[in-house]
Amino acid sequence: MIPLFDSTKQYKEIKEEILSAINKVIESGRVILGEEVKKLEKNIANFIGVKHGIGVANGSDALVIALRAMGIKSGDKVITTPYTFFATASAIVRNNGVPIFVDVDKETYNIDLNQVEKVLKKEKIFGIIPVHLFGQTVNLEDLLFLKEKYGIKILEDCAQSIGSEGIVNGEIRKSGSVGDAAIFSFFPTKNLGTYGDGGMIVTNDEKIYENSKMLRVHGAKKKYFHDVVGYNSRLDEIHAAILNVKFKYLDKWTEKRINIASIYAKYFENWKLSIKYPRILKKSFKYHVFHQYVVEFENNKIREKVKEHLNKEGIGTSIYYPVPLHLQKCFKNLGYKKGDLPISEKLSQTTLALPIFPELTEEEIEKIVFEIKRGSEV
Repeated sequence: MIPLFDSTKQYKEIKEEILSAINKVIESGRVILGEEVKKLEKNIANFIGVKHGIGVANGSDALVIALRAMGIKSGDKVITTPYTFFATASAIVRNNGVPIFVDVDKETYNIDLNQVEKVLKKEKIFGIIPVHLFGQTVNLEDLLFLKEKYGIKILEDCAQSIGSEGIVNGEIRKSGSVGDAAIFSFFPTKNLGTYGDGGMIVTNDEKIYENSKMLRVHGAKKKYFHDVVGYNSRLDEIHAAILNVKFKYLDKWTEKRINIASIYAKYFENWKLSIKYPRILKKSFKYHVFHQYVVEFENNKIREKVKEHLNKEGIGTSIYYPVPLHLQKCFKNLGYKKGDLPISEKLSQTTLALPIFPELTEEEIEKIVFEIKRGSEV
């Protein structure tokens, strides 16, 4: 068996540190918004290169709270990608905003910023939620250009991209550092994940920071005194303690993911399979941190045949994402129809995520690629 994701090997390596951290929190008697949350907020903010971090219950809440803290109003339009997890677009609707879906780039699968600018020229837009999909950074310099040229808000969705980097004016910057705010998810499968749920908002903006802190505790700046109706969305102290332990290993695990991607590429290249796979470009920065390793087949028939074969061989796979957001039933009222965003629609039928986690071995990777070859030939 080779699972899509395996947290057990990692846990065995750092088990004593994790258990010690959990025990320390419980013995302290402070299990909600204590020192571990403050420490993690500081760790993540410093890592990204911004002033503030605000720990919340999960990545979905982080999106909702951040948008509201940024000042979105009912009816405001927000541009985002249809090729991502549901939470990105639902956060707009949950704030009574209107998602405007723009198709993705066929090479990176990230939102096509050229198409974004075409919309910005025609419509009044509150902001953009770009998603650094699968761990690959959207062009940060172009994002900043659009923000400054059109005076829009940018909320970076970094749920899959912690540690990924781009270049802005010749300087290496982390994803999450150029928007008005950014969000992170600590879901168990993420590159930095806890054993449960967790999320974070980061920002340089003092108002967004104060609003987010207030909104996560029922809209109260002072306990029992509520300025607005907020949310119960606090990052648990135990999860923060776990994440503070894991944070020390994040760079090492990221390098292992990048190396695993290069090994995959080596075997795909050697066997000359007609599959599109992530190219490992020689750059001086981490443009891709491989939260997922996603390959693309020529058509849906081949993808399904390979997926079925890998399943029979005990190799885990997943489809991200089988139905693009603009075609989801709950967004039917927005008026999108099949064919409107062709690249996203094609990717939903032709892409497949393969196993990737820091402990994956070269022997396992060779086995996976070999079985893909067998499956495509059946």
